[in-house]
Amino acid sequence: MATTNDLKNGLVLNLDGNLWQVVEFQHVKPGKGGAFVRTKLKNVLTGKVVERTFNAGVKVDTATVDRRDMQYLYRDGEDFVFMDGDTYEQVLVPSATVGDGANFLLEGQSATVATHDGAPLFVELPTAVVLEITYTEPGLQGDRSTGGTKPATLETGYTVQVPLFVEQNTKIKVDTRTGEYLGRVGA
Repeated sequence: MATTNDLKNGLVLNLDGNLWQVVEFQHVKPGKGGAFVRTKLKNVLTGKVVERTFNAGVKVDTATVDRRDMQYLYRDGEDFVFMDGDTYEQVLVPSATVGDGANFLLEGQSATVATHDGAPLFVELPTAVVLEITYTEPGLQGDRSTGGTKPATLETGYTVQVPLFVEQNTKIKVDTRTGEYLGRVGA
């Protein structure tokens, strides 16, 4: 148990039988009446974001979430297998929990796996990853000056929009939150 004074970004609360992660919070002391805390909470399982207000000093139930850096090993049917580098323990994470992160996961890549009572809650990837383009149409002479884009298929099978001058077998940096092209790596 904690109070609303202990809130911080990333803290996971157990409210109404669901787990909610604090995205942002603000202590408000109006000129009249009691102080309160305005929060923006994200449901850990569904990703739904809600705003909720608590009176200052109210007790809230915190959930113990274990975050560990793990290495992605391989895909086993609908599950992704991760291994803890310290204990060599393997964890099966359902594809629904991995979500869109599957578009950016390569075998051997590191990710943070969050669990609660042994059940995987979510997988956090680095904000940007380096992936190789396995297929894209060749750029035409003269395309280098225009700001157009073309689709490119990455080694994970995900398709991203890249500038016309980027060629096949080029390593690029991709934002894992938005799926956007961030630039070429090692020309």
